[in-house]
This record gives sequence, C-alpha cells and structure tokens, in this order.
Amino acid sequence: MNEFWIWFSTGLQHILSISGYDHILFVTLLVFTYSFNKWSKLLLLISAFTIGHSISLALSVTNHVQLPQALVEFLIGLSILITSVHHLINFNKPEQKNSLFLLFIVVFFGLIHGLGFSYLLKSMLSKEDSVFFPLLFFNLGLEVGQLIIVSLVLGFSFLMAFVFKWPFKLYKLILISIIGLVSLKITIERFIDLF
Repeated sequence: MNEFWIWFSTGLQHILSISGYDHILFVTLLVFTYSFNKWSKLLLLISAFTIGHSISLALSVTNHVQLPQALVEFLIGLSILITSVHHLINFNKPEQKNSLFLLFIVVFFGLIHGLGFSYLLKSMLSKEDSVFFPLLFFNLGLEVGQLIIVSLVLGFSFLMAFVFKWPFKLYKLILISIIGLVSLKITIERFIDLF
C-alpha cells in the first residue's frame, strides 16, 4: 500500500501542480471541444489523450523512446498553441464532424505529453527498480488528476453558464484566447531554450 501511495500521489501531484500548468491548459482545451450535451464525445477525447500519454510514458520509462527534454517541453507548448488556434479558427463552425481525425491528433499530442510526464518518474526510479508497478501507479495518479481537472472545468463552466448566466460561447472564447496567449509565450520561451 505504501508503494502504491508513493507513486500514485506523485502522479496526482505532478499533473495538478501549478508547475505542470501546461498539462492543465491542454486538458482544459479538450473539455472545450464539445458542449455539455456531448459528454460522451468528450469522454472519448479524454480517453484518446490518456491512451497517447500512457503509451509514450511506458516507452520512455523503459528507455524505448528517448528525446531531449527541451524538445519535448517545446512540443508540449506547441501542442497547446495548435489546439488553441484550432479552437479559435473553428469557433463559430458546427462542432467537430471529423471525430476520427480529431482523435488521431489528440492521441498524437498525448504521446508528446506522456514523454513530458516520464522525466519525473525516470528521475525517481533507480537502475535496479522494476518499472511495472511504479509506472502503473504513477499513471493511475495522472488519470485521477486528469479527471479532477475535467470535473473542475466542467463545474466552473456550468457555474458560469447556468448560475451567473454568462453566455457559454463568450466564456469559452475568453478562456481559449487566454490559453492561446499563454501557450504562445510558453512555445516561444521553450523554442529559445532549444538553442
């Protein structure tokens, strides 16, 4: 139980930490892909992200995939920027028709984010440690953290739309624009760090 809690809480704290705000921003953007009544499509999208980052987390921790951390951090920022721009370009269009393409993109961005998650886990494992249970428990912590983020964003959106009577589209546009500006700053800073 102690081993479970160490790795689970590490994963949970990692995704909910303010220092890991880039992952919070990306999950927030995923929540804004569909309206409240399309919750099953949102669940599918979040699952696609989970599949992507679980695969690359496992491949990275087991040393099957190695990329420089600075490159991965830049790509994470870029994935948030691209998703923000995609949301803004398609803001007044009907909700996503090409769900298969969208799922592919989200899995791909999940692969990138999983590499980012792996650096902490790899730094905590010693050479002789078996990675299966730490990887499993860490990933479970990430998933619970991700569900907390989704729940908070949905709850806050519900509060804004139905209690404070803010038009959902206005609230969504403001948040996506703010996330887009933050991700532009992140992407530029991380691009500079590559050199």
